[in-house]
Amino acid sequence: MTDITPITDFLKCETPQGWIDNAIANPAILLLDHANCEKKAASTAMQLMYRYVSDFELLNKMSRLAREELRHFEQVIAIMQSRGIAYEQISAARYAAELRKPVRTHEPARLIDTLIVGAIIEARSCERFAKLAPFLDDELQKFYLSLLKSEARHFQDYLQLAQKAAGDESIAERVEHFLLLEQTLVMGEDDEFRFHSGPVEAQA
Repeated sequence: MTDITPITDFLKCETPQGWIDNAIANPAILLLDHANCEKKAASTAMQLMYRYVSDFELLNKMSRLAREELRHFEQVIAIMQSRGIAYEQISAARYAAELRKPVRTHEPARLIDTLIVGAIIEARSCERFAKLAPFLDDELQKFYLSLLKSEARHFQDYLQLAQKAAGDESIAERVEHFLLLEQTLVMGEDDEFRFHSGPVEAQA
């Protein structure tokens, strides 16, 4: 199993047990929203490729990331199909939208913040795959554990690109700002269970 200690050390909190309980109780929604998250992650990488065309390192890393996320999307929908789970439209968690609210609007601050948010989302995804795996059936457990290596690399890529975009300026303060916000979203209760939601009391 991939060592995700750098990720658990990076994040401010672990996923609460209440969310794990929600995930176990809602396997169809878990897979459906996981598929949506993979698709959105690929889209985010593509948007960065179109917006910041002069950075060859960013272009290469985001191209690889987008391909991997789409491959993960294909794997999730294949599992859904084999289990008779329909791919339907569902509302998104507030998580990503709330994380992006403090992103600054001028460059290069916009790029720096966007990359930091990307790193945090990838880190949380990786942490949740690892936390969920012991509670899943053999097929899903194997699949989720197989995602750890790529998700951990995506986290590192985003963070390294953020520091590169900042040049000699430290990104530590911005990282801390977004991590504290992320902690409130992960620990706070949500109305609906999603892959990146907080715990949902009514569905625990």
